Amino acid sequence: MTGDMTVGNPVKKILLFMIPVCLGNIFQQFYNLADSIIAGQFLGVNALAAIGATGSLVFLVVGWLNGITSGFAVLISQSFGAKRYDEMRHYMAMSIYLCVFFVAIMTVSLELLNTPILRLMNSPEELFVDIHGYMAVIYAGLAATAAYNALAAILRAIGDSRTPLYFLIVSSVVNVVLDIVFITWLHLGVMGCAYATVAAQAISALLCYVYIRKKFEFLHLRKEDFTFSWKSAKKMLALGVPMGLQFSITAIGTIIVQGAINVYGSVSIAGFSAGSKIQNIVSTVFVSFGATTATYVGQNLGAGELDRVKLGVRKIQMMILIWGLVMMAIIYLFGGQMVRLFIGSGDTGVTEVAETYFRVVAWCYPFLGSIYLYRNALQGMGYGFIPMMGGVFELAARALVVMLVSGRGSFAAVCASDPAAWIAALLPLVPYYFMIEAKFSKKAEQSKLA
Repeated sequence: MTGDMTVGNPVKKILLFMIPVCLGNIFQQFYNLADSIIAGQFLGVNALAAIGATGSLVFLVVGWLNGITSGFAVLISQSFGAKRYDEMRHYMAMSIYLCVFFVAIMTVSLELLNTPILRLMNSPEELFVDIHGYMAVIYAGLAATAAYNALAAILRAIGDSRTPLYFLIVSSVVNVVLDIVFITWLHLGVMGCAYATVAAQAISALLCYVYIRKKFEFLHLRKEDFTFSWKSAKKMLALGVPMGLQFSITAIGTIIVQGAINVYGSVSIAGFSAGSKIQNIVSTVFVSFGATTATYVGQNLGAGELDRVKLGVRKIQMMILIWGLVMMAIIYLFGGQMVRLFIGSGDTGVTEVAETYFRVVAWCYPFLGSIYLYRNALQGMGYGFIPMMGGVFELAARALVVMLVSGRGSFAAVCASDPAAWIAALLPLVPYYFMIEAKFSKKAEQSKLA
């Protein structure tokens, strides 16, 4: 099942591709969400706070792997759109080499730096053992995380966004079952949640691999596809590294915020964690529109369909605006009730903290969604540097706010770093996108006149 996005109604194609991607991303978020809900309900507020305190670190490492594999898949998508299948398989083989390299370096270095990183984040002493153990297991399982993200990115590059969703549904169910088994039967505590997450991701990666082998013969790699090329590696790194850095830079910003939140104690950590996880579900739709944009732009640009690129970007911007406004209203009205999924009814302090967070950030959701649109449109066109600079602007704004208010301002003042970061990220992205769009339009006009 492949999806050629260079023909047909753009809105229909975008939605048919985006919805499975979105559901898949929600189920991928569900790993950590399920860990938090089950730990919070069975082990208490401290367990919820411990897993919550790992969220920014998990986002850092998983976001990097997701970013680089998505960047590698841009070239696969462009080759698929241009019907250059030998080139496409070569890029697939190169992505394997690069993923193995990055996973090896990350696993070793992060295991060694686990304790120093947690100390830098002001991790509370009463939570330290649980946080350390959880992250040690996640780091040890990065190979499974990378394998799933790489294989799912390849499937999305050829237009198949449904299959990764189906496999994530299966692995999410497995994750919940294993969470309960490891916590309630084997009494592994917080680390049991991490074991369940890694096992579930390994299952989803295996299912993707078996499916590709059985379903898509044109994706079967041959010996000649594995010929290493520095030229190809540089092209892939030029897209993958900036995309990975965007996620990582954002994650570093959230780590800075988490460090500032940690000084307010376990209740604030738990409330911020619960609020962030609910917001992650909201932003998952934006992330999915972004992934759709990259594939849509990549395929259509490869096919020379610039008018479809411009039309698709405009339609996605409208859909992002609508979703942002709808979710802003829902979060303001029902955010408190959603938080109670994570905690007992008596923990009102956690709910109040989360509601404070929502009041500060929810109005800015349309800006957050637009980041993913313009960032991924530029990446689909083959431009990685300015999208990365958007992440730098985001990090700088978030760090500046935290630096100004940390230790001197309220919890709400620290939360204001999110809206500041989202608006700052758009400053280089929007004008550069329209500049590149004009550049491609000029080239197209010149080609018609020649």
